[in-house]
Amino acid sequence: MTIVSDILQQMPAVRQPQRKFLAVLFATILALRGRVTGRNLSRYCDYSERTIARQFRASFEWPEFHQRVMTTVLDPGADLILVQDASFIPKSGKQTFGLGHFFNGCANRAERGLELSTLAVVDVSRRCAFTLAVAQTPPGKAATKEDKREDGTRMDFYKQQLHDQRHRWPAGIRYHCVDGYFAKQKYLDEVVALKLHPITKLRHDANCLFLYTGPHPKRRGRRRKYDGKVNFHDLPRFETLGTLEEKPHIHLYTAVVWHVSLKRTLRVVVLVNRQESTKPRSIVLASTDLGLDSHKLVEYYIARFQIEFLFRDSKQFTGLADCQSRAEPVLDFHFNAALATLNLARAADLQHQTAPSPHVFSMASWKQRQFNEQLLDLFIERFALDPAWIKNHSDYEELRTYGAIAA
Repeated sequence: MTIVSDILQQMPAVRQPQRKFLAVLFATILALRGRVTGRNLSRYCDYSERTIARQFRASFEWPEFHQRVMTTVLDPGADLILVQDASFIPKSGKQTFGLGHFFNGCANRAERGLELSTLAVVDVSRRCAFTLAVAQTPPGKAATKEDKREDGTRMDFYKQQLHDQRHRWPAGIRYHCVDGYFAKQKYLDEVVALKLHPITKLRHDANCLFLYTGPHPKRRGRRRKYDGKVNFHDLPRFETLGTLEEKPHIHLYTAVVWHVSLKRTLRVVVLVNRQESTKPRSIVLASTDLGLDSHKLVEYYIARFQIEFLFRDSKQFTGLADCQSRAEPVLDFHFNAALATLNLARAADLQHQTAPSPHVFSMASWKQRQFNEQLLDLFIERFALDPAWIKNHSDYEELRTYGAIAA
């Protein structure tokens, strides 16, 4: 991919040996079959296992690389949002850096392993996400049963990561979408301090109050502020917005309320799923932007899920969970390389799409095509064939895409 060499040329701090290694590494990860380990990588490229291990211990400015990949394909004037989420990485052993108890969404419980905190930028209209920064969550004191301050310790790390990467996301971003775990005062205060509007999910029993909008009674004392407690299962005082266009069984209700624990006025949107009339289900979304259109708020929160596809594709195809090392620098290099490879594949695929329609992308097809290309190049080299004649043949494209699936 020419995009790799172009970006590395823009980073003068990267020395030539590392620049050459990274170009080979990304292509090899896309082409190999099986787990992304040092030994398996050495089977598909000219670098030995020892050289690969040595290069993985070298430092590299990964956030800058992620940023440059992202800016090559994303239009700064597009509808972009910032998202943050964490992903669980299973890991055995006792001496691995960062090993602790983290929540595993697949098992719906806390398990022993590693956790990656990831910032990503999502193009809402194209429905695609790009990794901006990834860091390993330290277990800290929250890994022990004696310390019950898990939320505070880890929330401080998430907040600090967001603050440290402030200069890297596009200037036009106004909204930061996170799931319900991040709906805590210290985190939302940091988001607002960074001049972003958080969009998050609230509990069904969130302590909220209606704002009083009536006339001030003729009495001494300050004006009345609140007008009763909010019950998200009883919505007669909410404004009805109709249904979602693509899902008519989902009804929308909205109101501006005061959240007691967050100490903020929020625009709240309640989505009620009436597909089963006897058992309606609801989700409560909220934002600090009181003027934000409710349908747009729902669209932004749905777009937040694109970061989950980054975790899925990198675990299935680029070896995010395959690192066998215990050292902190090697783990960091491996995690960033896996997500950077996915970024590069998405960027190269997105460059061929000019329309602002949703991006259709298949990492499985990319892996298959890269494997076919490397195998054909190997045949050309070993059999001393003319590459120009082979690649200009009418059947070359069919062989290059052999086994690729539709997205």
